[in-house]
Formats: sequence, C-alpha cells, structure tokens
Amino acid sequence: MTIDQTATPPAPAPAPTTPMTPASTNPYLSGAYEPVQREVAVEGLEVIGELPAGLNGTFIRNGPNPQFAPRGRYHIFDGDGMLHAVSLSEGRAAYRNRWIESKGLLAERKRGRAVFGGLSEFAFPDPDVAEEIGGILKNTANTNIVGHAGRLLALMEAVPPTEIAAGTLDTIGEYDFDGALQGSMTAHPRPDAATGELHFFGAVPFPPFLRYHVVDAQGALIRSVDIDLGRAEMMHDFVITGSHVVFFSLPALFDIEAMMSGAPGIRWDADAGARIGVLSRDGGAATSADVSWYEIDPCFVFHFLNAWDEPDGRIVIDGCRSPRMNVSFGDDDPVGDDVVPTLHRWEVDPASGRVTLTQLDDRAADFPRIPDVMTGRRNRYGTVAHSARWGGDGEVVFDGVTQHDLHAGTSITHRYGTDVAAGEPVFAPDPDGSGELDGWYVNFVTDLTDRSARFVVLDARDIAAGAVAEVVLPERVPFGFHGNWFPDT
Repeated sequence: MTIDQTATPPAPAPAPTTPMTPASTNPYLSGAYEPVQREVAVEGLEVIGELPAGLNGTFIRNGPNPQFAPRGRYHIFDGDGMLHAVSLSEGRAAYRNRWIESKGLLAERKRGRAVFGGLSEFAFPDPDVAEEIGGILKNTANTNIVGHAGRLLALMEAVPPTEIAAGTLDTIGEYDFDGALQGSMTAHPRPDAATGELHFFGAVPFPPFLRYHVVDAQGALIRSVDIDLGRAEMMHDFVITGSHVVFFSLPALFDIEAMMSGAPGIRWDADAGARIGVLSRDGGAATSADVSWYEIDPCFVFHFLNAWDEPDGRIVIDGCRSPRMNVSFGDDDPVGDDVVPTLHRWEVDPASGRVTLTQLDDRAADFPRIPDVMTGRRNRYGTVAHSARWGGDGEVVFDGVTQHDLHAGTSITHRYGTDVAAGEPVFAPDPDGSGELDGWYVNFVTDLTDRSARFVVLDARDIAAGAVAEVVLPERVPFGFHGNWFPDT
C-alpha cells in the first residue's frame, strides 16, 4: 500500500475557540505527548543511510492527538485519533498525517471547542450533540490501525471500527461488517496467517460483557460467540493458538454509575479475582458453558506477545504482566512502581487444571510484538519497547527495542539515543526472506532536545549494528499507540 501524496489536502478545520497550548502541565499534553496542530503531506524526505531495497510499502501508526483543549481532566486514552504514515518506494520516502474525522470530532469542529468528557472525568455532551452523532460517547478510533480483506480499519475499545481510505488516510466512517457486527471491536485483533482469518472480541459494560468474532479471509464475519463474564471489565487484548482462543478476565472493573456521575469509570478490585478462559476454535456455535476457566493471581495485562499449543496439550501464553492496573486516571496521576509491566509466561495445563507463571525478564517493558505470520505458532523471537524511565513520578518513556530469544533465554537491546522517546517497534518482513528474523523493525523516534522526529529502520537480523536508515520527518510525531506495516502488493 502506498499513500497518495498527490491527493488534494483537506480544507483546514475551523480555528478552535479553545486551542491546545504547548504550556499545558498535563503530562499527556506536553513533552513527547504534546499534540500537533496541522495536517501535512510531504514527499522527497531526506534519508540518512540507505533504505533496504525490499522495504516498499507504508508504515501507519495511530495515536491520540486532541484538536481542542479538553473540557475537563484529560487522559491519554481520550485524544482524537491521528494517523501518521511513512511511505517507502525504491529508496524514496514520503510522510502524511491525518486526523480521524469521527462524528464526535466533526461535531466539535462545528462548535470550535471540546464537547465530550473523557475517562478521567466523564461529561455528557449537549443534547443537540448527542442527537447529531447518535450517542453520548466519541469514537476517537485512536488506538490501532489494521488491514484485512482490502479494508483499512482504525480501532478503539468498546466501539465499532472506523474505515479509512488506504490511499489518502481520509475517514470513510464506522464499519459493521455489512451489518453482521453487533457491538464493538477490540483494538487488538489477531490475524491467522494459516487460515487468512481475523479474530477479535468486543468487551462492553453490559451483558453478555464479551463477544468473540471471526472474520474470514474475504472479510465476512462468520462466527460470533457471546461469553457472559458475569461482570463488566476492561479487557484490552487476547491471544489465539492454532486450536484455542484465550481470554484473561482480570479485575479492572467498569463502574457505570461512577462514570455517569463524573468519576473515573474503571476501578481495580483484586478481591474480585482473576482467571484465564479457553475456548476451542473448532465449530461455529458455542456458549459461555464452552469456555474452560482457570483461576490465577490478580494481575493486569495490557498487551500479549503470542500464544501457542504444545504437543502435550499445554497452552503457552507470553505477555507483559503488571501486579495491578493503574486506574485513578487523574491529570497528575503517578505511575507507581507496583504497576510496572514485565514479560511473563503462563502455561495452562487442561489435564491438571493448573496454571504455571514464570517471569521471563525483570525489566520494565511493554508493546510486545512478533511477526504477524507467527501468530498462534511457537515463536522463537519477540520484541518489546525498551523503557528508559518507568517510575513513581508518573513518567514513562520508551527509548529503544529489546529483542528476546525465547529459546535461548537471552536478549539484546538497541537504544535509539540518550534523550529520545520511541514508540512500538513493528516488524516489516523482507519479501525475499523466509526466516523469523528476515525483515526490519520500523519505528517513530522523537528527539526530546530539539523535538525533531525520525522514522528509523533496524535490521531484525542484527539490531546491534544500529539503524540501517533514518527518514527525517517534516513534523513532530507525538507519542502514540499501535501501528502496522502495509507492504506494496
């Protein structure tokens, strides 16, 4: 996929009456998180080094970028989605960014100000706005961007996906799989390279609380399973294996009454317990009774690395585990040492009903990734974003990539610099390769000293060698969430 740089740029949005300012003291609106206020499209970017001959396509990353000053307290999960894309073709590079123009953002542009509240401080929009967008929540679509069956989908928790025009990054609108999707779509669907299917779930704060879905290779939704969790909870990610779907039911609970009264809508309740649910991928019809549950110690997991089936029947799951979830959601909310995620492994033994937990690394890390082709299969290698700072002062900064050899139990880390902020390392496969490491890690990196941004390419086969190429970007790229590599076809 290549971004069309010749497309006519959109007309500038109306000037906000409550614009963002660089002087914000909110940690999620300043420093590496500070929003940008313009959309640009620039070709012929400066390349330091040499872009690999096989690296042709587009890297798109999603993230929060509020256009208007928040109505109340602001959390990073609240911001309007903005897509940042770098297209590579025969050694040349181009950049484009675009806001995801949700119904909520368009309603705010019409009024020149923020209208909606956020996770830290929910606020009902004016009745005319609710009528205009058909609800009281804004689908920012700010968390991930995936492609399947010819469609590009921007994702956010607890809402339907938003379709994006591949060539221009323009917003098409919410998508419901031709009317087949009831409810929401997780920001972390799992592709199965063996079948061409896309697996995902939707977690909602009302019964049945969880729905699992399968979309076939042609883009048709072919399976939906209602799973009654018995409670409303924050579920961000899950995993699949060749034979199973695995859900972690963890005690980060939605509190609708609190949210409606203006308080944070999620609370941590360790006494509510935690468990792992396993559902067979075989067959179409299934119910909650078909899920096997295994009790575990309370914890929270935002992101999983992968999972697979062992020949003896055990199910192995790797992910970044925290002792609890940070749920206070305040403007000056510190990230304490007791919520730091580290890489762990769970082994579920259906024969004995027991779960074994092993810590694989003691360093703070998140944003785990593998090549998509390894999803559900035993992988040898996996990466996490290396943490430069993760302390009790509320500051979390990633500055590199750590590549784990899970067979050997070793790792190697490349840091992009000494005073930088980096995002999630994404694997771009080499079309001429076949090995698990045949490809490159691509990432956005911001220099915190001069606020410049680069698109950095590392060879996955030798990250110790440093960057093979860097693209100098024309616009600062705020810290964001998840993205993917879309090769030219």
